[in-house]
Amino acid sequence: MSKKVINHPSDAVQETIDGFVMANKHSYKKLENHTGIVCKNLKDKVGVLVGGGSGHEPLFLGLIGEGLADGVALGNLFAAPTPDTITEVAKTIHADQGVIFVYGNYSGDVLNFDMAAELLEMEGIKVETVRVSDDIASAPAEKKEERRGIAGDMFVIKIAGAAAEKGMPLDEVVRVTKKANENTFSMGVALSPGTIPGETEPNFILEEDEIELGLGIHGEPGVEKKKMMPADELVNIMAERILEESTVTKGSEVCVLVNGLGSTTLMELLIVNKRVGEVLAEKGITIYAMDANSYCTTQEMAGFSITLFQLDEELKDLYDVPAIAPYYKKL
Repeated sequence: MSKKVINHPSDAVQETIDGFVMANKHSYKKLENHTGIVCKNLKDKVGVLVGGGSGHEPLFLGLIGEGLADGVALGNLFAAPTPDTITEVAKTIHADQGVIFVYGNYSGDVLNFDMAAELLEMEGIKVETVRVSDDIASAPAEKKEERRGIAGDMFVIKIAGAAAEKGMPLDEVVRVTKKANENTFSMGVALSPGTIPGETEPNFILEEDEIELGLGIHGEPGVEKKKMMPADELVNIMAERILEESTVTKGSEVCVLVNGLGSTTLMELLIVNKRVGEVLAEKGITIYAMDANSYCTTQEMAGFSITLFQLDEELKDLYDVPAIAPYYKKL
């Protein structure tokens, strides 16, 4: 069993929420009897609700704040939040301008968020949904709506939050959030697995000298196993595949995220970031902004993902809207 600093595994999610709220008591509150967190100082605007399974911290609980989400609904470890929790968070953040759900494209999340949306519509609360589908390894380009959501959540949530912060109506918030998702492309690589608290086995197996390209953040199968290689060679392969499966071409302008999956050090992420920047420059692709950090993790999984967010002027303006949350800041 992997050693973890927890108490009882069944208490891990609730104790995580309690610890988060204690650390940020002036800004956030938890909902009684639900694994949901909301901003204390809600504004008169479209409500932005994000969520998904726990175990990917700081996604999703660390992304509520000014210019981002107003509330988060959390599930158990790697499991979707319940419809009741989603509904209660939505009711709390609703300011009579509707609510947008933004979450990763996984079957359990789709089922429970859709059920919550139906319940809310019955109570007269308008709800729209954008499912993040940035993982190019999980489906071909012509089936982008079937792709999984991984670290591209960061950019899609950023745009949804910015649009709502600017006072856009719900239909416009949905439009630009969908546009952000359509222009977000990611691929990850795993070097070693993570372990769910309380489990005796890791969530997948790799040999000591083996890596898996395209493996999902819950251990979903990737596209290819390879032997470990130097960072630059690995980045070259991943960047080429992202470019092949995306609309990013010579002359495009992008934001870049190099995301750590849990145990990968900042030193490693920065080495990867350097090579990503070189590859894009060689391809004639302009980099507007870069970030190397661990936002979408899988416990102590080793590895990283690369995300390209293709900009136009509208998306660039929204990306530049300030955002302040405990684990993400854009000033």
